[in-house]
Formats: sequence, C-alpha cells, structure tokens
Amino acid sequence: MVFNTGAALLDAIVLAVVSKEEAGTYGYRITQDVRKAIDVSESTLYPVLRRLLKDDCLEVYDMEFGGRNRRYYKITERGMAQLQLYKTEWKEYSARIGNIFDGGEL
Repeated sequence: MVFNTGAALLDAIVLAVVSKEEAGTYGYRITQDVRKAIDVSESTLYPVLRRLLKDDCLEVYDMEFGGRNRRYYKITERGMAQLQLYKTEWKEYSARIGNIFDGGEL
C-alpha cells in the first residue's frame, strides 16, 4: 500500500481485530488478521500490542496450547471505548477524504 500507516490507525486496527474474539486472541493470529487489511510485520505489530497493554486498552493472559504457553490478548473496557472513538474519527476522516477524491468541496 502506498499510504503510510500511522500509530493511531495501527492501534485502531489491532483493537478491532482483538475485539472480534470475546475470549481474546494470540499474537500470531492478530498479525494474520491485520495483514488482511494492511501489510505489517510482526516486528511492527508487537510494539503496538505492548503500547496498548501499557495504555490499559488490552490485557494479556497465557494458556497452554500444544505443550507450550500461548499469550492471548483481550480488549478491556477502556480499549472498547478507545475503539469506538477510533471508529467515529475514521468515519469522519474517510468521508472528508472521499469527498475530496470525488471532487467535492474542501
């Protein structure tokens, strides 16, 4: 994709992906789901997860899977509120940009 993906957009996408799974989801799966929308590496995504954990938008827990512990991420109430804000902002932003692309007024 030719457009840069800023931190806020990455946060919004990750929160949206994690919110789809009530019980939470694990890092590799988050990476795969995010990659359906944008091209992102795991080395880019894990700092996003850490930032969202630090901001109390996500919580983490470990579960055994195949004889190993797998780290799961779950959205918090604060994360859901932040996601709602991102959704509102995205709708306004994308509508303004779409209007410009379609020849509308600035």
